Amino acid sequence: QVQLQESGPGLVKPSQTLSLTCTVFGGSITTDYYYWNWIRQPPGKGLEWMGAIAFSGSTYYSPSLKSRTSISRDTSKNQFTLQLSSVTPEDTAVYYCARDSVVPQGYDYWGQGTQVTVSS
Repeated sequence: QVQLQESGPGLVKPSQTLSLTCTVFGGSITTDYYYWNWIRQPPGKGLEWMGAIAFSGSTYYSPSLKSRTSISRDTSKNQFTLQLSSVTPEDTAVYYCARDSVVPQGYDYWGQGTQVTVSS
């Protein structure tokens, strides 16, 4: 059973960089052919895909967030990390990490989500 767990600060000041880590249990982030995603949901809005890092280490980003987003990984800790720079209150959301694969079947495992509020 794969489990994902987000961690990071719940409060970030405007203009700072938001940094979240997803730790994966029960499966390796380098296993073919899985993708490890960051998804967020602002209050009262739908889910927004932010980006992903593949089993190979390749990264993919939402065009609307690409200039501010970086996803990396630490294979020794089986973790992947999201960094979102120059945050504003509009970046306030519940942030999720989730797994999908090259086979289009949707996200099969999700973290529980972590609330991040951007406020001074």
